[in-house]
Amino acid sequence: MPSLPEVPAEFLLPDYAGASLRAVMPAALRALGVTLEPETGGPSGCGDGPGPAAVAALGLRSADTVVVVLIDGLGKEMLLERGGHAPFLRSALAGARTLTSGFPSTTAASVTMLGTGLVPGATGMLGYSVRDPATGELINMISWGGAAKPEEWQRCPTILERATAQGVGVVSVGRESFRDSGLTRAALRGGRFTTGTTFADRVDATLRAAREKSTRLVYLYTGEIDTVGHHKGWRSWEWGEETATVDFELARLVRSVPRRTTVLITADHGMVDVHHDDKIDVGRTPPLAQDVVLVAGEPRAAHVHCAPGRAEAVAARWRDILGDTAWVLHRHEAESLGLFGAVADRHRGAIGDLVVAARGNRAVLDSRTQSGPSMGLVGMHGSLTPGEVLVPLIVQER
Repeated sequence: MPSLPEVPAEFLLPDYAGASLRAVMPAALRALGVTLEPETGGPSGCGDGPGPAAVAALGLRSADTVVVVLIDGLGKEMLLERGGHAPFLRSALAGARTLTSGFPSTTAASVTMLGTGLVPGATGMLGYSVRDPATGELINMISWGGAAKPEEWQRCPTILERATAQGVGVVSVGRESFRDSGLTRAALRGGRFTTGTTFADRVDATLRAAREKSTRLVYLYTGEIDTVGHHKGWRSWEWGEETATVDFELARLVRSVPRRTTVLITADHGMVDVHHDDKIDVGRTPPLAQDVVLVAGEPRAAHVHCAPGRAEAVAARWRDILGDTAWVLHRHEAESLGLFGAVADRHRGAIGDLVVAARGNRAVLDSRTQSGPSMGLVGMHGSLTPGEVLVPLIVQER
């Protein structure tokens, strides 16, 4: 058997069997005294959820209600470095747990891992975009531009669906535009959806839901920090201001929930700032573009789909040009290392012939498929650096 590639020293592989995002929702239900019934007769290839030891290790006390808050784009290292803008979250870090995202460390993969308890290889949520093996076209895993319906692509039942089927009152809180979005349908279908325009509005809606006797599990999402980080960078003053606003509202949420409510605050990934000189465009670099049919995924974690029989040659050129700024793997190597967890047969073709994880502050873009504004983003994520992979789990029990 061929030896596995050596993992770069600065990379962290996802801890799918232990302290990862996939254990959060099952642990929330465990705190409510709810054990999900095993799936029988459901879609094949979904795999198992996190083991009982991983769920119990989060150590949650019994509660009447649990609120799960997902802060998009607030990795643990970001919070450690710029915690002065988040006094409430910073004060809670000492007792917080550290979790890993999945790979890639991106919203579509991580939110679905949180929402299903399953690894990206099982759900097919393998990046910001993926290539549909049936059509050869790109599917955007956030807005779901593409041919496949979310429920057909991601067939595995969500934890919210399973909890609702067992009589648990579930409410999700987000923006109105997320109500029937592709990602919501893929990752978080089930229960009741309610909305708020600002994050303060959504905190108000969360508090109303938590006070309802019929509701036991509430999911609250905020994407404001992630948006500012993408456009301005997470070391910008604008990021600091947005983080302070979210921090203030989370402190209000924790103060105001009913007694015997547990609030779990986590994130889907961290972020690195990538500036112009660290970006390389496949579309303007002929040796990178040669024999490459399509680049999917994202600039920090690319799925490179090659012309038939050309993967070896493409890998050699990419390794030569990118050097120590990227980790270039063949699909079978990425699978053998468990980067995506166990991969369902139906989703294997969505993984690139090559999987490229950026090192340092490198980003690999492709102007043939990406828009100018997306190529101009500063904050990025998807790779395996601690700044992208490590996320906090802050537990506040009243």
